[in-house]
Amino acid sequence: MWGNLGQLGAQAINDTLDGMDVFELSLSSMTTRFWALVPAVLLGITAPARSFDFDSACSSITSQISTPNATVFFSELVPAGTNLSFPDNDPTCGRPSQVVLTDTCRIAMFIATSNDSGINFEAWFPRNWTGRFLSTGNGGLSGCIQYEDLAYASALGFATVGANNGHNGTSGEAFLNHPGVIEDFAYRSIHTGVVVGKSLTETFYGSPHDKSYYLGCSTGGRQGLKSVQDFPEDFDGVVAGAPAADFNHLLDWSGHFFEITGNTSAPTFLAAERWVDLVHPDVLSQCDEIDGVKDGIIEDPNLCNYDPSDLVCAEGNQTDACITEIQAETIRKAYEPFFIEGKLAYPRIQPGSEDVPVFYTGAPFIYTADWFRYVVYSDPSFDVTTLSEKDWALAQELDPFNISTWKGDISAFRDRQGKLLTYHGQADGLISSKNSERYYDRVSDIMGQESTQLDEFWRFFRISGMGHCSGGVGAWEIGQTLAGAGGVGSLNLDPESNVLMAMVRWVEEGVAPEKVLGTKYVNDTVAQGVEFARAHCRYPLRNTYDGVGDPTKKESWNCL
Repeated sequence: MWGNLGQLGAQAINDTLDGMDVFELSLSSMTTRFWALVPAVLLGITAPARSFDFDSACSSITSQISTPNATVFFSELVPAGTNLSFPDNDPTCGRPSQVVLTDTCRIAMFIATSNDSGINFEAWFPRNWTGRFLSTGNGGLSGCIQYEDLAYASALGFATVGANNGHNGTSGEAFLNHPGVIEDFAYRSIHTGVVVGKSLTETFYGSPHDKSYYLGCSTGGRQGLKSVQDFPEDFDGVVAGAPAADFNHLLDWSGHFFEITGNTSAPTFLAAERWVDLVHPDVLSQCDEIDGVKDGIIEDPNLCNYDPSDLVCAEGNQTDACITEIQAETIRKAYEPFFIEGKLAYPRIQPGSEDVPVFYTGAPFIYTADWFRYVVYSDPSFDVTTLSEKDWALAQELDPFNISTWKGDISAFRDRQGKLLTYHGQADGLISSKNSERYYDRVSDIMGQESTQLDEFWRFFRISGMGHCSGGVGAWEIGQTLAGAGGVGSLNLDPESNVLMAMVRWVEEGVAPEKVLGTKYVNDTVAQGVEFARAHCRYPLRNTYDGVGDPTKKESWNCL
């Protein structure tokens, strides 16, 4: 995901984003009957063709690894239910431990990518391998292996790999004067992990993988698109959520909010809690019922043209329940598209996302600050509070290693029968969901294909009420993570409501997903039951309430 933003200070933001980034599963929720809960026919579980001793393979694999420029740390057999701890993991990664859900051979190694760069790489190979390979992604600027994704995919029978993106921790400081580290972050970490991971899979199991998949969100979504754009042979199926595409402009846009709000003492500043308690309810009062249902969810924020005028205090009656006209103008500017030198650089942040007010803290956005200090200007002391249009333009001009990830011709991926599924939460407060529409439309224009033609290999789903990659007031559980699949003991692996399994079905059976069924549990707790379900439409279709049915039922909504 876009990353661990606990450094921003507001406890509510910390709690929300920590919940997005790390799914902690207690041992008490583990069960040795895990595989009994997973339909074998759905997973397509098959044993390797040859006689195979999994335990022996795990104990001997280190002596068989001949990866160039690699240092093997260890291999270990990890029984299902083990709560692995990671004492050497950078604390900023926020992943001190992870429960392993199935018998797994864990292999860890370092792979040098240049004279002064390299990746920490892990492969998690399950005992009951399906013949499938999967690479996981990363988040923010972080160099953090997302162990929760390794656990999820390996539990479903994928030979799963992940890497630290070429550096440790969530800071961008490692980029300073190290172009090799930037290159790893831009593309090389994922591609190297795929090449090594596929070879290691064949060495371990004694036969090559059948199909190759990718699963990631935010920076992980960008990494998925980067693979589609530049390494079309790496994957048969890519699931990319909330992609951080048009990366340089994204960081410019993220940074420009400080220009709008000013610091905490500026008359233009509106405290983060007031965006939550004052602005957000006003947005809902104007836009919630555009879709015909008052439920706290703006189904399509493109239809919302929010005006904060009603919040302005009457003359001479300034209170905490209202704002100044200057603050109202700050709000208006925050919801405008972002231009550089008169050209559209990035779309607006969408109304409905302000209940996670990451950009309204009165300080420059942390990832923008790191990128300009350590990459654009290579100067740790650079004053990021002075960033302006000339700096935004320079970042895009530099575009190190084509990190922008904005290539519009993805015909090579299409031509080799690759399948792409993207999704984006419509209440995403970190990456504008409008940008995913913008990239889809860009590809359509450049490739000269209408949506019906793109449907043959690419489906994009807008998930109403979902925040950044997960969470939110909408039906956000779509199988995008272990938490998003309901968690152990309640795994929902129906391809109709699980984007990863939908991709498997599309690649292996040729059945493309028409909708993605999302689930919202009461208090986001499976044990408390389903609050409502909603079938999310593929772009450019819009989810529309029929006007008469129970709005909590999926049947009451249609894609038009």
